[in-house]
Amino acid sequence: MSNGTGQNTWTERTGCRIQVQVNRQPRRSKAKRVGYRKAGMQNRGKMKNKDNKRKWMWWFLGVVLALQLYFVRELLAAFAIFAIGFAAIAFVVMSLYMLQKVWETGVQRVADSHNPVVDMARRGVNAVEDLARRPLRRPGSAAAR
Repeated sequence: MSNGTGQNTWTERTGCRIQVQVNRQPRRSKAKRVGYRKAGMQNRGKMKNKDNKRKWMWWFLGVVLALQLYFVRELLAAFAIFAIGFAAIAFVVMSLYMLQKVWETGVQRVADSHNPVVDMARRGVNAVEDLARRPLRRPGSAAAR
């Protein structure tokens, strides 16, 4: 029909066809129609497709969220690096401590054993200690000049 009465219209929001009834009023003068347009009566009931303020708000929130995630990721990476570094230092210190304790225990066991080789080494160490205790000059000898 010429006035669109009974026209089927596809709505994008709901995705279904609805029947629209248009009640046309008698034609008005152009001045009155322009006045209605200026007052926003023509777009009454329609939703804006673009809302720039909301768009910028969502962009700002998205950027803030991305920055927060970036900072959290950086902090976690720094924590992981420091944790690995401190674990490596602790591993080296504990390894040296255990190596020293194992060496001490091994030397103690060898010293307590009565193996002939160990006895011979013990006698050699005692002989060297006796030589070290003796004075280099004999008593009553003249001092070196």
